[in-house]
Amino acid sequence: MCRNIRLLHHFEPPTTEAEMRDAALQFVRKVSGTRAPSVADREAFERAVDEIAASTHRLLHALHPRGDAHTREHEREKARARFAQREKRAK
Repeated sequence: MCRNIRLLHHFEPPTTEAEMRDAALQFVRKVSGTRAPSVADREAFERAVDEIAASTHRLLHALHPRGDAHTREHEREKARARFAQREKRAK
């Protein structure tokens, strides 16, 4: 999975529409292999981002939460720990 796509399900405070759209944008960039589409491809690129963001919204609102809600600070701490492990292996 792309490291830039973050966990979005069952957060406190709830995941925002902007976070869902950012994840959709990262996904489309990864799949298309381009960060910024050409003028000719811009409409298809934006449509894909919109569709994936809408699907993400529907999915997140349909899922049933299990366990305690995630917090953004806890997820940042876990990411820092993973980064430290990668750095340690790289040395």
